[in-house]
Amino acid sequence: MTKIAVLSDIHGNTTALEAVLADAKKAKVDEYWLLGDILMPGTGRRRILNLLAALPITVRVLGNWENSLWRGLHRKLDLTKASHRYLLRQCQYILEEISPEEIEDLHNQPMQVHRQFGDLTVGITHHLPDKNWGRELIHTGKQEDFDRLVTEPHASIAVYGHIHQQLLRYGSDGQLILNPGSIGQPFFLDAGLRKDLRAQYMILEFDEAGLSDVDFRRVDYDVEAELQLAKDLKLPYFQVYYESLVNGIHHTHNQELLYEIAQEQGHDIELDAWLDSSND
Repeated sequence: MTKIAVLSDIHGNTTALEAVLADAKKAKVDEYWLLGDILMPGTGRRRILNLLAALPITVRVLGNWENSLWRGLHRKLDLTKASHRYLLRQCQYILEEISPEEIEDLHNQPMQVHRQFGDLTVGITHHLPDKNWGRELIHTGKQEDFDRLVTEPHASIAVYGHIHQQLLRYGSDGQLILNPGSIGQPFFLDAGLRKDLRAQYMILEFDEAGLSDVDFRRVDYDVEAELQLAKDLKLPYFQVYYESLVNGIHHTHNQELLYEIAQEQGHDIELDAWLDSSND
């Protein structure tokens, strides 16, 4: 029997990750799969990498935020867009504790991995097999997009992250498609469901007969402690982080709000000074 904790979309939420790992340890999992979006926009930097380094992680795939961090490192973001300046300021924060070489390592992960359990092939991605960003695989996505998870190449089970929602559905030929949800930033459209923002992950159990259990788990964590940590560490764009953790509302692409915050909190001045110093 093999028991696997599937972790996805931590997004730098140190306190939530610690709670999930404690829960997984109690459940006596054997190994971990990491589906990407490890850092940003939360508090975690060195602490999160150290926590993950101590785990028996057997699968890792590339998340879109690893791409964004890499692009920030190499100045490949558009400084005229408030959302890109937000990402660059987050990159600056990450680089206070994490080296460029480590960012390269985070970026040098595959888009898709396959694991075999008896006759079952499991395909593992962050989003689509060849595209780790976008909205194709949200809960109302087209069936043909979901089918790509189990046909490129063939798999009986697909596991993916990215949408920040726990999900179970099937491919056109009956293949099983699973999403563990988000550890750091759960997301719900429904206002009632949005009141429960506990950290999400999933435990899969395989035995000699096949997939014996799919356990969608939600774990309480101390949100106030995480927010205090964000204040102590002077996390950039604190208001945006607060909204995601307390109200389940995400402003990553809200250009107007991000611009206003950058102006009010001086993030644009900090970023420009950092960029100027980096060019010296």
